[in-house]
Amino acid sequence: MSSSLRVIFAGTPEFAAEALAQILAAGHTVPLVLTQPDRPAGRGMKLQASAVKQLAVQHNIPVAQPLSLRLDGKYPDDAAAAQAAIAEAITTHKADVMVVAAYGLILPQWTLDAPRLGCLNIHASLLPRWRGAAPIHRAIEAGDAQTGVVIMQMDAGLDTGDMLLTDVLDIAADDTTASLHDRLADMGGALVVRALADAQAGKLQPVKQPEAGITYAHKIEKNEAAVDWQQPAEAIGRRVRAFNPFPAASAQLGADTIKLWRATVDNTAHHKPAGTVLSADAQGVRVACGQGVLCVTELQRAGGKRLSAADFLHGFALTPGQCFEPHVSHKVD
Repeated sequence: MSSSLRVIFAGTPEFAAEALAQILAAGHTVPLVLTQPDRPAGRGMKLQASAVKQLAVQHNIPVAQPLSLRLDGKYPDDAAAAQAAIAEAITTHKADVMVVAAYGLILPQWTLDAPRLGCLNIHASLLPRWRGAAPIHRAIEAGDAQTGVVIMQMDAGLDTGDMLLTDVLDIAADDTTASLHDRLADMGGALVVRALADAQAGKLQPVKQPEAGITYAHKIEKNEAAVDWQQPAEAIGRRVRAFNPFPAASAQLGADTIKLWRATVDNTAHHKPAGTVLSADAQGVRVACGQGVLCVTELQRAGGKRLSAADFLHGFALTPGQCFEPHVSHKVD
């Protein structure tokens, strides 16, 4: 038996690109990559290839970018072209398996059935907790102590397939979605390489997901960014970390929308209305919450740069007694 498998890869963002990089580094052959179509991005809104496409192009791997894989959906021609590309990868290049990571399209049954070893998914949570689109954000927001990665044999449900391998990671008190994402991406790449080795050796042992403990990590919406100062400081602090880098927690002070990038929690009691600035100095901007105090240490004005509290206060006067609006659905850029 050869030491490598032939892997069709489906994924889009950096999380997936890290997995593809580790699959290639392990010596597996990738005859086809599927990824989302190029999207407008940046200030110029120029079309930009996904992180996975950029890596595939570097390695001269053929790329398919269908809008949908549903043969009976809105884009049947796209789906049919992708089906033909997958069929060629299997018949001509003898592809064994498909690995899926943060792809962004639903895989219909014909896709799941196409490779002889089926489709393996890299999911960034400890299933069945946080099935769905935003497991990293939601784990931090909920105050979970641990998260991890599961390699799952995909079925037609939303992250409901049998678990093949699991690895666990502690969530640090200062973890943001950005920092946790990078550790989970590295873990996911290493774990899927292990899963491919086990699949090749016939050693994978599927385990049904438990019926208890199912939660859903719904997609992050921009309108979640607005801070509700009536909440406890602990909850607001978790949201600041969960929403870094997207959509960034934000608060309204008069006409100004201020993004809050980093903060610490102080459970000191106070008797001020929620949203009141208690102090503002180089150590941070301390704001009264429904319970406790949030000390914001990194902030950003609309159109400005992310700044430490000390640098921010040089250009934006904040004085004790000023009050952020307790909770509004303000516009966020």
